[in-house]
Amino acid sequence: MIDRDGYRPNVGIIITNDRNQVLWGKRVRQHAWQFPQGGIQHGETPEEAMYRELHEEVGLMPEHVKILGRTRDWMRYEVPQSWSKRESRGGYRGQKQIWFLLLLIGRDCDVCLRASAHPEFDAWRWNNYWLDISAVIEFKREVYTMALNELASYLPAKNNPTTLQHYNHIKEKSFD
Repeated sequence: MIDRDGYRPNVGIIITNDRNQVLWGKRVRQHAWQFPQGGIQHGETPEEAMYRELHEEVGLMPEHVKILGRTRDWMRYEVPQSWSKRESRGGYRGQKQIWFLLLLIGRDCDVCLRASAHPEFDAWRWNNYWLDISAVIEFKREVYTMALNELASYLPAKNNPTTLQHYNHIKEKSFD
């Protein structure tokens, strides 16, 4: 399902723990790390797609997480032509995403990368919320920065007193 502008609707998922660290997944047979994400199927709401992708990619169920926030609007990125199959490209330009910030209220052992027949990740780890954005594939960096900046205000400040200070610093740098 691609919109008239060539973007596929998608959800991005940032899972945090009680130390405001984020869950980072390593793509199968690659040295590429990213947040869980996936397409919105016809008839699904972004929230329904988020819960489906959450289970498919990291094995978590709704009772394992609490939604802290979501982005207000779609965030778009273009996928370079070299990253998509020429014959399937058609009018495809990239992804438009709604991002969710979740708090893991379950346990680390609830994460299961083999919950689906076609796993996306073969490893995972906790990273600082303000991760090194250079670790993200180049064409997704701007969207990751925008999502992290917008959702940072939902983080519990009691566990990270520098959150808002860092948020304001990143926000200024990102939009100059």
